[in-house]
Amino acid sequence: MPEFNQQNAYASQEEDVFFDDGREIELLHFVYSRADINEIRGNPERVLAAIDEYGRTKKYLMNVGEDKGRIVSDLIAEVKPETMVELGGYVGYSCLLFGHAVKKAGGKRYYSLERNPEFGAVIASLAALAGLSDVVKVEIGSSDASIQRLYDSGALKHIDLMFLDHYKPAYTTDLKLCEELKLISKGSVLAADNVIKPGNPPYLEYVRSSVEEKRKRVQEVNGHAGPGERFQLKTAGQYAKREGEEKLSARKGNPNLVYKSELCHSFEPTGEPDAVEISRCVDEES
Repeated sequence: MPEFNQQNAYASQEEDVFFDDGREIELLHFVYSRADINEIRGNPERVLAAIDEYGRTKKYLMNVGEDKGRIVSDLIAEVKPETMVELGGYVGYSCLLFGHAVKKAGGKRYYSLERNPEFGAVIASLAALAGLSDVVKVEIGSSDASIQRLYDSGALKHIDLMFLDHYKPAYTTDLKLCEELKLISKGSVLAADNVIKPGNPPYLEYVRSSVEEKRKRVQEVNGHAGPGERFQLKTAGQYAKREGEEKLSARKGNPNLVYKSELCHSFEPTGEPDAVEISRCVDEES
């Protein structure tokens, strides 16, 4: 694993409140008040650089960052997804970085699913500034409701590549929903952020389990797999300030899907070690 360049480090993450305290709207003003705003328009790399500058010189932003972002961007170039979905858009850093990569790879649609309407407005504004509105579609609402709505409308029929970076206990339940709807099937690829910091043991256990192990667990719990029981209260409660406690549904998923999973070590934008779990759906057993 390459070393982290400390010169590019974001400001340190605050102990308690590190998002949804006004910094997201402050970022928008920071970007649009720049003297070089006309040169930024239509240029995703320049918009991303402006977001990075804010994160380095003003306040911490919980973005995927350059290092982990490079892992997923390389994956996009390899997979060439026609449709990519991200769960958790925050201020649009990953949306701009990956949406641009999808466009370059010949893809048609990048869905950014974000629960917070203010964050969603920031994403849409920065995507428009970067000239990506033809590819990027922002959906506001809880991730499971947005997935179901897109499926029911016929807009989302298959997910070629999915980036998970939202409410950590929902990684597994949302993946299982996509499996049940057959949005995730053989050929789909998953990229899950923050599997070391703060960590996501239930998700890693699921994508690394054999079909036999998953079938056994479904039988043992009568088809109900509880979401995130092993998460610490602090992790599960980080998002409660604005939206309240997240309600997650128990789901079976499709235990017959076979994933080949790989842990890709990297860094948070602050320089702290983290990793992205890349899981490829390679088969479906009968």
